[in-house]
Amino acid sequence: MPLRWNLRAHDARLIQEIERHSGVSPVVAQLLSLRGITRPADVSLFLETKMTGLRPPQDLPGITAAVEIIFAAIESKQKIFVYGDYDADGMTSTAILYLCLQLLGAEVGYFVPNRLDDGYGLSTENLSKLKQRGAELIVTVDCGIASVAEIEHANAIGLPVIITDHHHVGSILPSATAIVHPGLPNDPYPFPGLCGAGVAFKLAWALCQRKSGSPKLPESLRNFLFRATSLAAIGTVCDVVPLLDENRIIVHHGVKCLKHFANPGLKHLMVHAKMADKPEINSGDLAFMLGPRLNAAGRLGQAQLGVELLIVEDEERGQKLAAYLDELNKNRDSLDRKILKSAKKLIEDNFDPENDAALVVAEKDWHLGVIGIAAGRVAQLYHRPTVLFSIDPLGNRPAVGSARSACGVNLYDAIQGASDHVIKFGGHQAAAGLSIQPENIDAFREDFCQNVIDQVSVAELIPDLDIDAEALIGQITVSMIDDLEKLAPFGQSNPRPVLCATDVKLAEEPKTMGTDGRHLSLRLRQNDAFIRAVAFGKGDWADALKDPDASFDFAFEPMINDFRGRKSAEVKLIDYRPTNA
Repeated sequence: MPLRWNLRAHDARLIQEIERHSGVSPVVAQLLSLRGITRPADVSLFLETKMTGLRPPQDLPGITAAVEIIFAAIESKQKIFVYGDYDADGMTSTAILYLCLQLLGAEVGYFVPNRLDDGYGLSTENLSKLKQRGAELIVTVDCGIASVAEIEHANAIGLPVIITDHHHVGSILPSATAIVHPGLPNDPYPFPGLCGAGVAFKLAWALCQRKSGSPKLPESLRNFLFRATSLAAIGTVCDVVPLLDENRIIVHHGVKCLKHFANPGLKHLMVHAKMADKPEINSGDLAFMLGPRLNAAGRLGQAQLGVELLIVEDEERGQKLAAYLDELNKNRDSLDRKILKSAKKLIEDNFDPENDAALVVAEKDWHLGVIGIAAGRVAQLYHRPTVLFSIDPLGNRPAVGSARSACGVNLYDAIQGASDHVIKFGGHQAAAGLSIQPENIDAFREDFCQNVIDQVSVAELIPDLDIDAEALIGQITVSMIDDLEKLAPFGQSNPRPVLCATDVKLAEEPKTMGTDGRHLSLRLRQNDAFIRAVAFGKGDWADALKDPDASFDFAFEPMINDFRGRKSAEVKLIDYRPTNA
């Protein structure tokens, strides 16, 4: 299904002003203007990413009260438990706060729920179990802001809870002992986009200052915060929060801290991810190399091992954990591909993806920890909002679904309009989870598709590919890409620049590579200029691109290949179309 190319318009006068006032190159000025960063002060703040740009931790709503309660618990030797979550953000949040409290001399443990057995967030059962284990204070990370009933239960059993979270704040706040959150109503924080690990990092920073009695910290606490910055960077990138404002600063410095301050478990995981020998680590490495390995542990019900890997100091144990998580990720990838293959067959046999407004597909015994990834891949492949349901073959539980959006459809609203058919659901406009009785799936599908059509017509379900500029192949050089890297770290709300080149031929036949020929390697030629190109997950393009006399337009992200210390420019292809099509 084709993408709709959108070559973004430029304001030449504005670009010249940015060049003149900020001293950046024309290409950087052009990209800054497209991102709405035009004032000299904003340009400086965006490009410099100094640690001094982080707001003092005491500015974060609720943090002062939380620090005093935690310190009183430390001094009175109360047993504190950090209650986390099973994704990469939750694991890194748990590790940051656990390590901090351990360093400050607290009696501390941690708990992360099992994705398959416990589900997301606080539960009354787990709070009661922690109370039985001697918990005298719970500090949540990356969860809790929606747990009104669960906090009432904690209060009833005499278990104080401090909530630290970043998720959507509902109309009713839990009656917790303290709440630390960047988006609390009536207490506006200038940047509500922190992830759970970012909030945990701010709390740890404030605790360290409280310990030293000064903003200036001793070396041991400074080194811990460097380590915490690298963990917060992983959580920030993997939770797909906007890489703007404080998040840019955390990720910019976190990737630099990673090699120097990583513990044995994380160091060995970087070896498995083929990051250990890289001269520089970037946000893409966190998103596509480390993140999936950590998330695999959570998706397959072993998030506690992900946390242990992030905090372990024993070299042998760290090596074993890294190898195990790498193996889990391979298993997760295999499960994901099996579900995707099965879903595609069901769609092609039973539905009309070009004319259906959405795809709702059900099958027995799809793995509950992986259907979310598969739903995202189906939504991306067919450009349709997608819900995948896993049906219990024994009929002992309701069907469990995972939903992903496409083409700007508000998924939450579309599901809410069909909520009469579901048992429960939760999420946001881009992703959601739900449960349903299997016999209600067809009725849900009908109403869900109608709700999508009410938002956008089927004709509008063609995603835009925003292209920042057209370039000649000969202009794509190491020097030019180094200039583009000034806009890094790249990620949500600050994507890598996308360029296009027109009337391009292939210098040789495309070659498939990777498992089952999933990826593609090409050599492009435009006039007398050549460049290597890779197309990940696009092995099926090979036949259409074989004609040596055909001309194509390619959309791509420029990147640098650093092989054995030798840098070369290449491009990662996003889309193509025949020239003048």
